Amino acid sequence: QVQLVESGGGSVQSGGSLRLSCPLIRYSRYCMAWFRQAPDTEREGVAAFLATGGTAVSASVEGRFYIFQEGSDTLKLEMNDLKTEDTAMYYCAARLCQSPALQRDSYEYWGQGTQVTVSS
Repeated sequence: QVQLVESGGGSVQSGGSLRLSCPLIRYSRYCMAWFRQAPDTEREGVAAFLATGGTAVSASVEGRFYIFQEGSDTLKLEMNDLKTEDTAMYYCAARLCQSPALQRDSYEYWGQGTQVTVSS
């Protein structure tokens, strides 16, 4: 049974930083990612690990957000220089690695989400 639980969300002022966490899935054929969804919008891919071990990042957060693994247990999303448009529910998710990295339909497992609110 795969259980993903995000943590680290909160409220921050524009320009601030937050770091989100999620337990790593322990199946070697699976890669993980972060998605976000603002009210009345589609869930969008933010950052993902690729099958090669590299990462893919959405253009909207490139240079500000970083996905990485901390130790052997934890997936992280470092978010810097936050903007009001980054306000959303953030989700960690897992897919089979050969599937497209930032496409929502690729993902089999999802967490419940953690809210990030950025105020001006």
